Amino acid sequence: MASGNAGIGKPALEFQAPPVVDGAFTKEDEGIAYRGLFIIDGKGDPQITRSDLPVGYSVNEALRLVQALQFTGEHEEVCPAGWVPGSHTVKPSVNHNNGIFL
Repeated sequence: MASGNAGIGKPALEFQAPPVVDGAFTKEDEGIAYRGLFIIDGKGDPQITRSDLPVGYSVNEALRLVQALQFTGEHEEVCPAGWVPGSHTVKPSVNHNNGIFL
């Protein structure tokens, strides 16, 4: 018997939004939902991005963010803006990396 979820069973992943997220992705008075991207990192922490209505998301950019989170979770390095797998990373140091993340 179907259970209200088209008979597909229990979801593999369930995300409970922290209170700070509640309402941050909707414009309830107009019945609008903003675009949001939720990535759960290797430590189980949500990485949340929200865009206004006219701004869409790129699947390639979402994949790049997942790859960057995986890389930084495995290495003691950080990924500068625009990083892609195989490109240069940076050792975390406030003095040495001044301005590189712009």
